[in-house]
Amino acid sequence: MPQLSRRAILVGSGAGLLGTSFGGCVPQQPVGASVSPVAGERFPLPAAASSGVNPAFLRTRVAYAGSERPGTIVIDPGARYLYFVEEGGRAIRYGVGVGKEGFAWSGTATIHDKQEWPDWYPPKEMIQRRPDIRSQLSELQSGLGVPGGPPNPLGARAMYLWQGNKDTLYRIHGTNEPWTIGTNVSSGCIRLTNQDAIDLYNRTAVGAKVVVLRPGASAPVG
Repeated sequence: MPQLSRRAILVGSGAGLLGTSFGGCVPQQPVGASVSPVAGERFPLPAAASSGVNPAFLRTRVAYAGSERPGTIVIDPGARYLYFVEEGGRAIRYGVGVGKEGFAWSGTATIHDKQEWPDWYPPKEMIQRRPDIRSQLSELQSGLGVPGGPPNPLGARAMYLWQGNKDTLYRIHGTNEPWTIGTNVSSGCIRLTNQDAIDLYNRTAVGAKVVVLRPGASAPVG
C-alpha cells in the first residue's frame, strides 16, 4: 500500500484521483442537511442555525466519474470536499476542514475503527507544541485526554485511519467548530460538521478505503 506523503511531521488530530468529467452532467441534489438537529444522540445535537457554514459546503449528491468502488472515501483537500462513492456514477459530497499549512498529506489508508462520541487523546507532539491544552486534559482509560461530549474536538463521530497494522494518527471526525468547514485549519485530520460526520459514519464500513488526493489533483465530478 502506498505510504502517506507528508509535508511535516505527523502530529495527529484534534485542535481544530484524476479522471475525466462525467458526461451528461447530473444536477446536484441536497442530501439531508449538514446543520440540522439530530435526534437520539447521547448528547444533544441541535440545529446549528448560526454555524457560519458556507452553503457551498453543505452535503450534496453529485455525479462522479472515478473508478473507485462504491463505499470508498475520496478526499480532495484542495477543494475541501470529501466524496463517499455510491453506485451508478454518483457520490455524496461533504464539505470538510483540512490540514493547515505544514500539516497537509496525501495517500491511501483504511478505516480501521469507528467510534461514537469518542474520547480524544492528543499526541505528545501536540501537547509539547500546545502546552495550553494541558488544562483541558484529564486522566482517562487510555491516558491523558478529553472525554467524549460536546466540548471534545473530535465531535460526535470519529473514523480512524490506518495503513496496514499502523495507526496513522489521522482521523475523519466531527467538530464543535462548524464554521471551520471549508478552511485549512486542522493538524492533518479531516473534519466535518457533526451532522455530516454522523451521516458519513452510518454509510461507511470498517475496512473501507480512503484516498486523499495529492496536491494539484482533483476529484472527477460533474
